[in-house]
Amino acid sequence: MTRVLSGAALIAFAIAVVWFAPPEVFLGVAFVLTIVASHELIELARAGGLNVPSLPSQLAAVLTLAATSMSAPTWALTVTLLAAFLAMAFVTLGSWRGGPDALATVSASMLPSMYLALPIAALVAIRVHGGAGSLSLLMLTVIVSDSAQYYSGRAFGHRLLAPAISPKKTVEGATGGFVFGALTLAVAGHWWLPGVPVSARAALGLAIVALGIAGDLFESMLKRSAGVKDSSSLIPGHGGILDRIDALLFAAPVYYIVLNYL
Repeated sequence: MTRVLSGAALIAFAIAVVWFAPPEVFLGVAFVLTIVASHELIELARAGGLNVPSLPSQLAAVLTLAATSMSAPTWALTVTLLAAFLAMAFVTLGSWRGGPDALATVSASMLPSMYLALPIAALVAIRVHGGAGSLSLLMLTVIVSDSAQYYSGRAFGHRLLAPAISPKKTVEGATGGFVFGALTLAVAGHWWLPGVPVSARAALGLAIVALGIAGDLFESMLKRSAGVKDSSSLIPGHGGILDRIDALLFAAPVYYIVLNYL
């Protein structure tokens, strides 16, 4: 019951923010997501034995989101990422006391900027340029695909998709996700992406599902490496923010590129 109630509250909150929040409020929510998810990611790295500096890593992620949210972000993003890398390098220089983890520590310190801030910025850009309908279509496709994977896997699954990473994901579950996810984007896109042919919407749906599965597996790999079940216990019955947005993190940038340029 706790999982159902918290899930319903999450969906209601997401709908309210996507459809009714002013741009400034929506951007504020994006910053909060970045900060909380960055904290969870840093804690995963620390659970894996890496001494990742929390404040510089989170600050770099916030600045990256801010830079990519500007009207002409190219130069600002380049400068921000370069400054973030130099900051992480100097922090590691000052704290390293020997051992083989220097490269891993610097890489993990940059991960909040690359893995979190840039995809979340893509979500902001999708809403700004494509409207609430375009963003809702992406989120709905991911939600339907995740649900279809779960129920198809329970009903028919017996071949593991990635046993070393996730002992519950099956080939049959993934197949259900592809079918229902692609159908969702192809059908619902009739209203929210009316200028895109149905065949292109179906192809985009398949790509979104594939990216969502990859994003889910990627976060599962990070958690398994750190020896934890969830990224945090923030959301009762659902784990942490990372556990809820892992599929979107891989899907959002590609979805934005397709909508914006193709």
